[in-house]
Amino acid sequence: MKISSLDEVACLNGSSVSQSPGGKPRILVVDDDESLKEFLEILLAKEGYEVCSASKGEEALKIIEAGDISLVISDIRMPGMDGVELLRKIKTARPGLPVVLITAFASLDSAVAAMKEGAWDYLTKPFRIEELREVVERALDSSQGNPLLHPSPPDKVYRLDAMVAKSHAMLKIFQLIPRIASIPSSVLITGESGTGKELVARAIHNQGKRKDRPFIAVNCGGIPENLLESELFGYCRGAFTGAAHEKKGLFLLADGGTIFLDELGELPLSLQSKLLRVVQQKSFMPVGGTRYIDVDVRIIAATNKDIERAVMEGKFREDLFYRLNVIHIRMPSLRERPEDIPLLVQYFLEKYSKEQGKSLQGISSFAMEALEKYPFPGNVRELENIIERSVALSTSSLLLPESLSMARYKQRENMQDGHIPNLELPPDGMDLESFLEEIEKSLLVKALDRAQGVKTRAAQLLGLNFRSFRYRLAKYGL
Repeated sequence: MKISSLDEVACLNGSSVSQSPGGKPRILVVDDDESLKEFLEILLAKEGYEVCSASKGEEALKIIEAGDISLVISDIRMPGMDGVELLRKIKTARPGLPVVLITAFASLDSAVAAMKEGAWDYLTKPFRIEELREVVERALDSSQGNPLLHPSPPDKVYRLDAMVAKSHAMLKIFQLIPRIASIPSSVLITGESGTGKELVARAIHNQGKRKDRPFIAVNCGGIPENLLESELFGYCRGAFTGAAHEKKGLFLLADGGTIFLDELGELPLSLQSKLLRVVQQKSFMPVGGTRYIDVDVRIIAATNKDIERAVMEGKFREDLFYRLNVIHIRMPSLRERPEDIPLLVQYFLEKYSKEQGKSLQGISSFAMEALEKYPFPGNVRELENIIERSVALSTSSLLLPESLSMARYKQRENMQDGHIPNLELPPDGMDLESFLEEIEKSLLVKALDRAQGVKTRAAQLLGLNFRSFRYRLAKYGL
């Protein structure tokens, strides 16, 4: 049922407003429209909440400062301080207080802007009563467990879906995921290999309205280019030699759900224009087809490459990049969140001890120290592989340093002085992208040293034009 007038609520809920018992969540309604404000007061009071209201943003801030508010519901269009500005001020004063914005002037851009500012959710008029109830319940459930509202000990562990962390960098991502889970905007997840980009994509899907629909993961770099188009979009019978039957593509299989395009940077230019149409028009044409097929799919993409650099070099379409980069999540490397290492070690130790039927009681302090000093070029995935292998090799009830295998560390140490060693491929493979980035960064530093800080001369030493050299310096923070 959609909300259309105050009279409709009076017929639904009765004409009187009952008082909610003490201890109930207190909701602040902010709107200059007296009719809608009164309607929300009646509805929320009938739901058992304590309700207070304000007509202006300045008035709302005073109530928040003076009272114990659990949730704010605010209109966006108001005279003076609008809802987005009120949201910013609330996030400064009380970062963990959930704010739901309501507006009759709906647009995707304003919804995304509100989410980026920290809004918990976004409703457009006319909205359904059931939709409002659901949003309020979810926002209050979140605030009750929000560590920013209720300070926790420093060793607090945060869990979301299949992820676990204690670092502030990951907490920010954990808080963002529920807010963006149910909006249709595309998401671009960037970060080094092994940081957990697919786990984040799955969490976004599992936390949203599409959780009961398919989640299809596609490795764009793992499918041969000549087969990728038919895998993504399917083909019709007779489209090419050997196409004896019609085949549904992965986009059609993901209809109603989410498609996760991993290694987006590997997508050939020939397919980027076709993907752009899916993003813009929500339709595609199978290989050999004669009509477009409509599809309702949320697109989440990920890459470990510098996609903006690829745009500058003409290797990736700029219009497609901006369409996919509506909401950007950058995954921090494990080197940026070392406080998560002991937690993840314990998590993987318990997991693989159970899987392998071993009774390891823990890890020695010397082994943990070695892990905490290791730079992890392969990030969390490499840490997991090290622990899995170490559990398999361990012959004692305690994980010892000799059970750990971190062959890449010596390679990195040799590179710190700019020396490129005679490399051998480790038995468990390596993260080539991260390794090459370390070489590039080391040579940039060496060139600057030799040129005594003169950047134009350093660029010449490396055979680069100045613009490209300056871009690389910014990339590595040099």
